[in-house]
Amino acid sequence: MTDAAIKAPDLRLLATSGRTGPVVLLLHGGTETSHEPVRPWSGPYLRMISFGLDMLRVGRTHGIAAAMVRNRVRGWNKPHLDPVHDARWALEQIRRRRPEAPIVLVGHSMGGRVALHVADDPAVVGVAALAPWTPAEDGVDAVRDVPVLIAHGLDDTITKPEDSLAYARRAAEVTDVVRFELPAETHALLWRAPTWHRLVRSFALHAFGLQQAAGPLRYALSLAGEQRLRVRV
Repeated sequence: MTDAAIKAPDLRLLATSGRTGPVVLLLHGGTETSHEPVRPWSGPYLRMISFGLDMLRVGRTHGIAAAMVRNRVRGWNKPHLDPVHDARWALEQIRRRRPEAPIVLVGHSMGGRVALHVADDPAVVGVAALAPWTPAEDGVDAVRDVPVLIAHGLDDTITKPEDSLAYARRAAEVTDVVRFELPAETHALLWRAPTWHRLVRSFALHAFGLQQAAGPLRYALSLAGEQRLRVRV
């Protein structure tokens, strides 16, 4: 498939009224290699809707918006890194609509990898990577001085919890990282959905400076070293 045949990414802004306030940008999963288009009914894309609606609900009084990007194609597609380009395009679109808005990135699976790659955007104030795909080849320069939350189900057989732990150890050298381990949870984020939402909600509000860390996040931030990277919830 040629570049000309690939449509632009799709960006949906689920917002309260006005053009101010923080933005949570949701980045969906995909696969290693594929030029198939991402359909609106794609499971990985639809999976992120509930996170957006949850942030709108809890952030209504702060004018928080949730933005959902639908990638052009399903694949990571090294060396082109198609979803990374799509995420940077989405960040630029958000900047045009809300020029002063801080942004928290929330990505699942491949979307988590994308979020960790584009965290160097000046508007980004935090990254929540859920069951992220974090191979050993990935560096950590993009997350320097950007707070990172990583959460991984221990029964995940699609992306490896041990890989996200290794990434967290690397990232902890350049920024503040907390990492949660969810027993009895797989890659799809379905069995313990309330816990995933609670972690994202607390992290985003804290990263935006709107709320003190609460619950498991507050506990994790009280720890140091390796303990902070292996918090069971």
